[in-house]
Amino acid sequence: MFSQIQEDISSIIERDPAARSRWEVLTCYPGLHAVVMHRCANACWRAGFKWLGRFISHIARGLTGIEIHPGATIGRRVFIDHGFGVVIGETAEIGDDCTIYQGVTLGGTSLSKGAKRHPTLGRGAIIGAGAKVLGAFTVGEGAKVGSNAVVVKEVPPGATAVGNPARIIEKEVLGAREDAAARMFAAYGLTPNGDDPLSKAMHGLIDNAASQELQLVKIIEALQAAGIQCETVPELDKFNRDQLSKLVE
Repeated sequence: MFSQIQEDISSIIERDPAARSRWEVLTCYPGLHAVVMHRCANACWRAGFKWLGRFISHIARGLTGIEIHPGATIGRRVFIDHGFGVVIGETAEIGDDCTIYQGVTLGGTSLSKGAKRHPTLGRGAIIGAGAKVLGAFTVGEGAKVGSNAVVVKEVPPGATAVGNPARIIEKEVLGAREDAAARMFAAYGLTPNGDDPLSKAMHGLIDNAASQELQLVKIIEALQAAGIQCETVPELDKFNRDQLSKLVE
């Protein structure tokens, strides 16, 4: 128990720039308190003392603002940052080295008792503030869920899920420095170049339309220079690439 607490404190200091000392983390971090109390509640739950497990989790909720069902499985070095409003369901499984921010829900969409109803987080997953991960699927190892995303399907390892409903951004090839920074600290599930894929697609379409318009202008100019007259059509509003790009930012 004490070795695990020391391990938890070390991982929090490594991941949270605001952590100034081990004593501060031990006494002032509700995420640490919630995880430690959950271990006690989970031990009671697995030993058959269901009511006692629920009562310990109820006390922990009142003290920390973090609700973890005693039946949930939580790995080592899990960091619940800030933590207020976090809800973790009975059949949720959280792998080692995961980071969960405030307002996160790991919830279920099924009412079947005894069945797997809640998500599984792979090792090193990051769930941003306010995100809702709902269902019995897996968020892969090293995956990230952006703030306020609503995830209802599997997230591949290393990918990022953003939006409502969440869209998947596949893992991009980063430089050595960017990759190291992303592994060390990815606040609220944000990563380098982690734009919304829908926004990226819209920007691509706008760029393509702008290049086609430029090509048409050059073709018409070449035809006119060769003495070939083109039929004129009523002039439409000018295509403003910059203005359209701002609309989808």
